[in-house]
Amino acid sequence: MSNTLAKIAQQLNGTDKKIQLIYAFNGTGKTRLSRAFKHEIDPKQEGDDASSELADKKIIYYSAFTEDLFYWDNDLGQDAEPKLKIQPNAFTKWVLEEQGQELSIARTFQHYTSDKLTPHFSDDFSSVSFSFERGNQEPEPHVKISKGEESNFIWSVFHALLEQVIAELNIPEAADRSTDVFNKLTHVFIDDPVSSLDENHLIELAVNLAELIKSSESGLKFVITTHSPLFYNVLFNELSNKGCYMLERLEDGSYALTEKKGDSNKSFSYHLHLLRTIEQAIADSKVERYHFILLRNLYEKTASFLGYPKWGELLPDDKQLYYSRIINFTSHSTLSNEALAQPTPAESATVKLLLDHLKNKHAFSGA
Repeated sequence: MSNTLAKIAQQLNGTDKKIQLIYAFNGTGKTRLSRAFKHEIDPKQEGDDASSELADKKIIYYSAFTEDLFYWDNDLGQDAEPKLKIQPNAFTKWVLEEQGQELSIARTFQHYTSDKLTPHFSDDFSSVSFSFERGNQEPEPHVKISKGEESNFIWSVFHALLEQVIAELNIPEAADRSTDVFNKLTHVFIDDPVSSLDENHLIELAVNLAELIKSSESGLKFVITTHSPLFYNVLFNELSNKGCYMLERLEDGSYALTEKKGDSNKSFSYHLHLLRTIEQAIADSKVERYHFILLRNLYEKTASFLGYPKWGELLPDDKQLYYSRIINFTSHSTLSNEALAQPTPAESATVKLLLDHLKNKHAFSGA
């Protein structure tokens, strides 16, 4: 059933689940959903409320809008060192100025990037610069980090905030907490904290986030959106008391949030194995007949998750041609006939073409 993002936000708010895990392709509207959900939870706060006091907030969220709080100072002179400016906001003010979490932020950031890449906060915490430390006494020039490293840094700031939030709210009696700034907080919305992470670090981030969420013993609720099947799969396996969904944007501009139950979620885990196997065969130029079977299985799993009644609907424009070619190599009667020739170079190239189509057109990959 089609809906507006506001209606979907109401649907998410109406559940009793501690965690709601949402998969969506890039560009579907995950970040806009975070704003709609914020308005649903706390309609009193209009516009960008980052500068308002933490004590007034019922929800904190990590998304592209959070990243907008950080920007590079482009007005520096030619010889000036680059620095990442921090707009005045309640989040970093509390984490840095009041709680002094800069060392914790640096450790998290270095863990996901490089232990030599070091952030340096200004005395008033209005900016941060970065340098590569060589272990000697020579001063290191400050560098402008990549967009991916910048996203990891901002996630590290949010992670420090989230650790403090959960620790404080785990104290049952409000009077016993060291601060009252989180007493009104009911929800956390996290939108895709996986930019530019390699597979190992992505898995580790998902496991660490799951452990942090599981440590929450208050009534705090979490909504997590992602475009990454791997990130989704790790969280699905690590977390309990959750609802699982797929967010889609329909042709008329409306949206659909479809609940995914049971085995439909397990498609992610198996599809990653199939994906790796086929990719390796292509890379090694060793595509065999059985790789057509794996490719068909991958299309079937993807179609099942996306809600297509037939996997052939996912094929490129000349669907019947590709469908016939796959069927020719995967039908049981053909497979029992050992006289069938091995794939020709052109047929092997078809495997790569169809795999690339599935990854690019339907955004189903391991990244």
